[in-house]
Amino acid sequence: MSETDFKLFINGAHRPGSDGATFANISPVDGSVIGQIHQATQADVDDAVRAAQAALTGPWGTMARNDRLEMLHEVAAEIDRRFHDFLAAEVADTGKPVSLASHVDIPRGAANFKIFADVVKNVPSEFFGMDVPGTDGAINYGLRKPKGVIAVICPWNLPLLLMTWKVGPALACGNTVIVKPSEETPATATLLGEVMNTVGVPAGVYNVVHGFGPGATGEFLTTHPDVDAITFTGENLTGEKIMQASAVGARDISLELGGKNPAIVFADADMVAAIEGTMRSAFANCGQVCLGTERIYVERPIFDEFVARLKDSAEALKVGRPSDDDTDFGPLISEEHRDKVLGFYEKAVTDGAKVVTGGGVPQLEDDIAGGWWVEPTIWTGLEEDSTVVTDEIFGPCCHIRPFDTEEEAIELANDTPFGLAAAVWTTNASRAHRVGAALDVGLCWVNSWFLRDLRTPFGGSKASGIGREGGVHSLEFYTETTNVCLQL
Repeated sequence: MSETDFKLFINGAHRPGSDGATFANISPVDGSVIGQIHQATQADVDDAVRAAQAALTGPWGTMARNDRLEMLHEVAAEIDRRFHDFLAAEVADTGKPVSLASHVDIPRGAANFKIFADVVKNVPSEFFGMDVPGTDGAINYGLRKPKGVIAVICPWNLPLLLMTWKVGPALACGNTVIVKPSEETPATATLLGEVMNTVGVPAGVYNVVHGFGPGATGEFLTTHPDVDAITFTGENLTGEKIMQASAVGARDISLELGGKNPAIVFADADMVAAIEGTMRSAFANCGQVCLGTERIYVERPIFDEFVARLKDSAEALKVGRPSDDDTDFGPLISEEHRDKVLGFYEKAVTDGAKVVTGGGVPQLEDDIAGGWWVEPTIWTGLEEDSTVVTDEIFGPCCHIRPFDTEEEAIELANDTPFGLAAAVWTTNASRAHRVGAALDVGLCWVNSWFLRDLRTPFGGSKASGIGREGGVHSLEFYTETTNVCLQL
């Protein structure tokens, strides 16, 4: 990919930052520079907020609801039409295999606009009749109104999908947005600005500001007094800072934060399905999935077989260039993140882990050896208080431990400050219901993983987040509800 400028997108136009500052966009595959990213200043963020405010009272705010929702269907169609442009941009930024991005990131990123447009069209509001002595009574009905200017702070692991997961419902509800993508992955958010202009979305409805977090673009945006709500997906320390910023003005927030997600595999599980599902949950996207599995608890009678079969599957992964059809395992996002993950790999050995497979850096051809590669890694034998077991690594690795009773498995799975997701593998329906209900998580899969109905609530419990999105739950965040009481 030739070097590219990634400019801000404010009030319908791509433009450089006001002070001309840029920083490099680095390819995770080989460490080369693939572009220059323009950094937004405080003045640029102010411009974006003003543009978003103006659009609320301009053609976007006065547009008929059905026309607005139809326009979002057109946005989805234009992303589909430019599928290969979005695919190339996403793969260049993240290094993930084309086989993954083409089946998950781009189609689901586009679908978010259609799905939430249809949710807004089909979800009813409240209506109550009431008796009032001496009158003909009264009626109460609820009105959903846009919340205003929404700051959307996005992660780097699924840049388009997780950005449109927020932008889709925000726009469907009539809000305007200012997106700050991760400094690691600017491309698809920038490209989406072209789509908005092509389909006629009014200027100021969708804005993009690039840059870093503390003391920079992210802080300028989240502390801006005219931003009405903030939605963020990312790591916990940043989420806590955003929560502090949102307290000024009592602004609403939605936080999807870290996880240390467990899987519980019972002896009666379908072994083939459990291995396939756990393989994906531990190693898909090089382990850089907030819903991924890093702790696996396996019932003792099948423990050795499960470990051996998961080892064989991990070692069969094809590591290589994202463009190769048979590649199913790419690099980590950055050198900094690779160093963090390798630090955990070293810590596991120090703590006495048995390295079942992996634990280092794969040998690759010279032209890509300079990228941010690590091996898919499996450990056994660690104590539960090891930081490798307690801390989110966000890499392609997992620790497997045996258990003897259902009660023990539940206790082990819940023994974490996090509570994002879990997976349970069993053919016993009663056990599935019982264990699923007992796990302290926002989302529990049974005999599956990453199977998502977007009408259902999504979010984390405990330290894994605040709030729920998806279906009507997104409407609760992206709108303000006014009750109208009319005495008859």
